[in-house]
Amino acid sequence: MSYNLCVRIIYMKHTIIALFFLLVACDGDVVSGPSGPGIPPPSNDWLIPVNQVFEATGRDGIPALSNPNLIAADEAGYMFDPEFVIGYFDGEQAVAFPHHILDWHEIINIRIGVRAMAITYCPLTGTGIGWPQVFSDFESEFAVSGLLYNNNLIAFDRNTGSNWSQASLMAVNGPKIGTEVTTIPLVETRWSTWLEMFPNTKVVSRDTGVDRPYGTYPYGDFRSDHDDLFFPLTFDDRRLPRKERLMGVLINGQVKTYRFSSFDTDNKLILDSFQGEDLVVVGNAAKNFMVAFFSTLSFDSSPNFTAIDEGKAIIADENGNKWDIFGQHIAGPNAEDLTSVRNFMGYWFAWGAFYPTPEIFEF
Repeated sequence: MSYNLCVRIIYMKHTIIALFFLLVACDGDVVSGPSGPGIPPPSNDWLIPVNQVFEATGRDGIPALSNPNLIAADEAGYMFDPEFVIGYFDGEQAVAFPHHILDWHEIINIRIGVRAMAITYCPLTGTGIGWPQVFSDFESEFAVSGLLYNNNLIAFDRNTGSNWSQASLMAVNGPKIGTEVTTIPLVETRWSTWLEMFPNTKVVSRDTGVDRPYGTYPYGDFRSDHDDLFFPLTFDDRRLPRKERLMGVLINGQVKTYRFSSFDTDNKLILDSFQGEDLVVVGNAAKNFMVAFFSTLSFDSSPNFTAIDEGKAIIADENGNKWDIFGQHIAGPNAEDLTSVRNFMGYWFAWGAFYPTPEIFEF
């Protein structure tokens, strides 16, 4: 560990926790310096202000996982109802990625069915985003660079060594600079909600091959201290509490956010519009989920949607069609899926920093 890195960590507010985490993270194979074997060093060209990029650990200091073991829900005795998971469903297989495992690894590379993807999660910004490992001109696994921008994860790909800003959804440095990410629909919710909708789900096993104290949050009281940040922000929007967890919808590079306070203890549907698009937003504060879809379907330009809570179904229309939390059609005469709007969950300060002055939904 370099002297400069020690100094940076020592002056963080959560000194003991940060030092402990860093020492644990460094007990594996840590790549020293800016690049490892076969990985080109990053270039000097950045799409983000380089003076706002902070180093917390070296490359691979936080070990990403590749194709971890998946086990059945009834084998996962370490999962408890209130815990958060990031869920994926391809129409056949459902997989849950627990926050308490992602807290320690931040990236899970995995193939589910025919899709190879990276589940990326930043514990400091609360952002969980899925993106493919296969792009138009290259394929790669992703790993943790140890760099942060606006307190948010910067990943790197093992193929080219390019750095990818997670919340910016693009490569911001290296040979793939400017390449944008096509996101994969995920749902972030409580384990109990996910299990109710997908009882046959698989879940990532704690048997990762890496010794970590899963279930212990590595950043002390960061989540509960509603004003504290580890690193500076390029823009600090104080209209809402920094650590309020919201869903953001991204269209044409613009963001509109939705709050759990807009929903109640039953599934609730909001018909909204943003950037010229009609949206259907469904949420439930008690079950802790929000999802968003484009509302126009080819068989009905103005379908009469309603929110329901019927097993997997969360949306219905007057014709008897029903859709699940991923917008997949599960009942009714018109077998057409809803199209997800690009969206993910995140702390308010992250939305404000990456997409300054985002809209806030209000009735």
